[in-house]
Amino acid sequence: MEFDLLFFAVAIPAVMIAGIAKGGFGGAATFAATPILALVLEPALALGLMLPLLMMMDVAALKAYWRRWHAPSARVLILGAVPGILLGAAFYRATDPDMLRFLIGAVAVAFVAFQTVRWLGWLQLRRAEFSPVKGILAGVASGFASFVSHAGGPPVLMFLLPQGLHKTMFQATTVVMFFAVNLIKVVPYAFLGFFTAETLMANVLLAPVALGGVWVGVRAHALVPETLFFALTHVLLLVVGARLIWVSLG
Repeated sequence: MEFDLLFFAVAIPAVMIAGIAKGGFGGAATFAATPILALVLEPALALGLMLPLLMMMDVAALKAYWRRWHAPSARVLILGAVPGILLGAAFYRATDPDMLRFLIGAVAVAFVAFQTVRWLGWLQLRRAEFSPVKGILAGVASGFASFVSHAGGPPVLMFLLPQGLHKTMFQATTVVMFFAVNLIKVVPYAFLGFFTAETLMANVLLAPVALGGVWVGVRAHALVPETLFFALTHVLLLVVGARLIWVSLG
C-alpha cells in the first residue's frame, strides 16, 4: 500500500462520507467507505484500514446513547453476530481477493436495492414483537456481512424496525450493537493479517478526516436534506459496486 496521490484522492472522500453518515445521518451510509477503498486497495486492507476508524466513530456515538438501547435486542444481535463473524472468517480463508472484491461489490449493489425499495414503500415491515430467534438470525447475517464488507445494517434494520422502538432507543441499539461487533472483529482481522503497519499509519493520517466528517455530519443534519445525501451516496455506491464486480470477474 502506497501513500500516493491516488490513495489520498480516494481515501479522504471515502472516510469523510463515513464520518458524515455516522455523525448526522444514522450511519447507514458509513459502509460506503469500504467499497470505495477497495477500488485502490486489496479488499482485506480496505477492511482493516476502516475498522479502527469505524471504532473511533462508534466510541464518539456511544457516549451520546449510553444505556438508552433496547437491551434484549442488543443482546441477541450481538450473540448472533459471533457465529456470523466466524463464518465470515472461514469464508475469507477459503476464497481469494477477487471473490471478496466481488462480494463487497455485490453487497454494495444489494444495499442500494434494499434502501431503494424501502424508500419506495415496496418493502413493508409489519409490526412484530421482540423475538430472540429472529434476533439471533439477524445477528448471524449482520455479523457475516459486517465481517466481509462492514455492511451489517440491513439485517439489523429488518429486525428492529418492526418492533416500533422509539427513534432514540433504535439508534442507541444499533450503535451499541455495532460497537460490540467491531470490537469482536478485531481478533479475527488481526489473526488473518488485515492490519499492517501501513494500515495503522493510514489510520493515524485519516483520523482527523474521520473526526472532521463526524463534525460536518452533526452540523449538516439540520441543513442538508437526508434524501439528497442518501441519493448521492447510493448513486456512488451503485457505480463503485458495479465497478468492483466488473473488476473481480475480469
